[in-house]
Amino acid sequence: MSDGDRWRIRQKLAVPIGKTMHDWMLAQRDLVPNGSATAKALDYSPIDNNQVENQIRPWALGRSNWLFAGSLRSGKRAAAIMSLIQSARMNRHDPYAYLKDVLTRLPTQWASEITDLLPHKWVNRLE
Repeated sequence: MSDGDRWRIRQKLAVPIGKTMHDWMLAQRDLVPNGSATAKALDYSPIDNNQVENQIRPWALGRSNWLFAGSLRSGKRAAAIMSLIQSARMNRHDPYAYLKDVLTRLPTQWASEITDLLPHKWVNRLE
């Protein structure tokens, strides 16, 4: 299914449910005392994406370890590699195979076709 089709279905089906739930939660919030556990739960009830949050948790936990990457440039490189590894995992690729193939192909890849190496478009030539 294309991104546009998914977006249209989500708008049609999920948005009305989200609005109804939001209205209900606002009404419930008015009924509970400030500072209560229920009030805190209702106040902290944004829509989230647990799948993505679970994927980035290891990186978030190690964030303090990477504060001193050596330089801003090193930190940016580390962030780029970590993003590629997580994106490869989310696209059901073996991160090692993905990075090995991409880093091997990168020097000869045409600039106009560089997006073919992104995890969501990548095709492993060895499979």
